[in-house]
Amino acid sequence: MNISFLGNWRKRHSAARGTALAVAQESDPEGVAQLLSECELLRARAASAGVELDDTPASLEALDQLQPRWRDHPDDPDELTWLGNDAGLYLGTVVVRTVPGARWQVWPDERPLVRLGSGREVDVVEVGLQWAAVGAPELSQLYAEVAEG
Repeated sequence: MNISFLGNWRKRHSAARGTALAVAQESDPEGVAQLLSECELLRARAASAGVELDDTPASLEALDQLQPRWRDHPDDPDELTWLGNDAGLYLGTVVVRTVPGARWQVWPDERPLVRLGSGREVDVVEVGLQWAAVGAPELSQLYAEVAEG
């Protein structure tokens, strides 16, 4: 994916590493949301298990039902972390696309959170990492809690 605003911004500014995504979010929140929604490893694992990730709450339920083979036999030592990161970003994507008032908040350290209309922030990446490692909390359960307000 070509995210021109990010490359162009980095060329024009000599800001410290870690601020590009946060600043890009200010100028192009839709582009950053698209970037955060890619979740390549998670989408590949889900597709190989016959689960379509269509950015809906129902797809979170389907993810919760997957057999967690990655916990016992990771193909790569970093896979668990990468998969957990993707799971969190996917959860955030579903929340931002379906919960009124929810939006991405990217901090200068490039940590993406979801900010709800109430002002509450949800560290979806941390939730995704826990889900990938131990299966709890379930993504669909957290979504339900967030959607209620």
